[in-house]
Amino acid sequence: MKLQVVNSPFNEEQVKLLNELLPKLTGEQRIWLNGFLSAPLATSDPVVEEVSPIVKTITKTVTILYGSQTGNSQGLAEKYASALKDNDVDVTISSLATFKPNNLKKVTNLLLIVSTHGEGDPPDQAIQFYEFLHSKRAPKLEHLHYSVLALGDSSYEFFCKTGKDFDEQLAKLGASHIVPRTDCDVDYDDTAAQWFSAVQQELLQQKDIAVTSTSQNQTAQRDTTYSRKNPFYAEVLENINLNGRGSNKETRHIELSIEGASFHFEPGDSIGILPENDEKLVNALITVLQFDPQTEVNVFEETLTLKDALQKKLEITVLSKPLLQKIGAYTVHQEFTKLLEDSNSWKDYAKGRDLLDVVEDFAPFIWDAQQFVNLLRKIPARLYSIASSQKGNSEEVHLTIGKVSYETNGRQRLGVCSGSVAERIQIGETLPIYVHKNPNFRLPEHEDTPIIMIGAGTGVAPYRAFLEEREELGIERKSWLILGDQHFVTDFLYQTDWQRWLASGTLSQMHVAFSRDTDKKIYVQHKIEENAVALYEWLEQGAVIYVCGDKKSMAADVDATIHRVIEQQGQKTPEEAKAFVNELKQQKRYQRDVY
Repeated sequence: MKLQVVNSPFNEEQVKLLNELLPKLTGEQRIWLNGFLSAPLATSDPVVEEVSPIVKTITKTVTILYGSQTGNSQGLAEKYASALKDNDVDVTISSLATFKPNNLKKVTNLLLIVSTHGEGDPPDQAIQFYEFLHSKRAPKLEHLHYSVLALGDSSYEFFCKTGKDFDEQLAKLGASHIVPRTDCDVDYDDTAAQWFSAVQQELLQQKDIAVTSTSQNQTAQRDTTYSRKNPFYAEVLENINLNGRGSNKETRHIELSIEGASFHFEPGDSIGILPENDEKLVNALITVLQFDPQTEVNVFEETLTLKDALQKKLEITVLSKPLLQKIGAYTVHQEFTKLLEDSNSWKDYAKGRDLLDVVEDFAPFIWDAQQFVNLLRKIPARLYSIASSQKGNSEEVHLTIGKVSYETNGRQRLGVCSGSVAERIQIGETLPIYVHKNPNFRLPEHEDTPIIMIGAGTGVAPYRAFLEEREELGIERKSWLILGDQHFVTDFLYQTDWQRWLASGTLSQMHVAFSRDTDKKIYVQHKIEENAVALYEWLEQGAVIYVCGDKKSMAADVDATIHRVIEQQGQKTPEEAKAFVNELKQQKRYQRDVY
């Protein structure tokens, strides 16, 4: 920080002396001096001087609110709160689920970090706050200064919609920006850091930048050594197909060695895997593009061959509207233009297809290798629920990964990570991994609390961790598992584990739904309805409900069934049942890990 005569109340000689002194002061000396100079102002008559409009009065009180489904927003909020506190800022941090919306009238500086869930929906814990802010009850907020960090996934049509909605509504209510909203894709670390740096600069511009840098470094040192940017290469100890012969599914049980990683995780957390694209797909794409695979390109401040960039760094298997719009600038193909004009047309085309399809279907394109890679985003990490307890397996972590395999347009397709794990990764090889915390999917703090675990397919994975943890702790309380899959004989994942825990008392009761074993398809929601009386009784006893699995069908159907059971068994109106469920969510008694 350097003073100038034009923007300070000091004369030239005073400015010179201050500029010689200020760089030599430590952070502690600056804070002491600030307090020393401020003290007389409170006890003596004020001296009124004309002050340049450039000088701002900074209120160093900040509220950070987060709305998170998988823990990303919460993790960033806690990290940034810590950095601000290190800079002597009074910080209040809260989930949107527990923050009273009317208290916005008391907030001066607000940082809102929120993700978008599903097709443009707020995360569960943000729903009530979102509805309040968009209702007639929302207060005027002319006093409020705010900034929004929106997390999302650009492969979805309504990218960062929740953050955009909050930003727009806060502005309508009269609030003003600290800095403009920033929208983050799945690889959000750098973008989020730039947003926070800009926020810090605005909030702390009367403080020395060196202090800010030091606090950021201290925060970084407190972080886990291994992360998404610096993954741990875990050896594959086991890779087993859990499905029996004749199944049309392939679910891999993966055991990884984490010896030396110093990982700490809890049941409900996930492991992130940084995958690579299939080499065969990469080679086919480069061939159709008619590029030299050894051409050097710059990707994320790194120089790589085109083949390495496409195989190890860039997403080539997902077609989003933003990507197709960018591609449109490099082709004059009329059919491609028509594709983008109709929202249904591009969705129908993109479903199940990848970049190789686009290049084959709409050539020629007027791009070079560097222009092509500039269009693509980084390969997103894949998150998988941890299926083991660290208390029971201190040097290992277990995952349950369903292989994604389908045919579209005459070509067989594989999931980027699941296909690699199922077909290419051998025992003894390594996978780059990191721990992804999910504080919104946790076992109850009190051991006596009953738990109801609902899941289908690979959605049973975290419940294996839950029960293994309770077994290690010797907890034999009320626990109920409702699981589903296709066939009893071939698809009963972890059957012997569940039966062992039933026999020992770690698991109280279990209901199973195998949809393809009878003429009428039976799903987990049907088992909930069949046991509606018991489920409502458990809720009255304080039970926590967990739902894990596919968000578009299974989780949505289960949610509708839970509302219906509460309405019928509790003799409530639909509105009262909805309010009851919202209350469960606020109390963390209805937790979902859906994908």
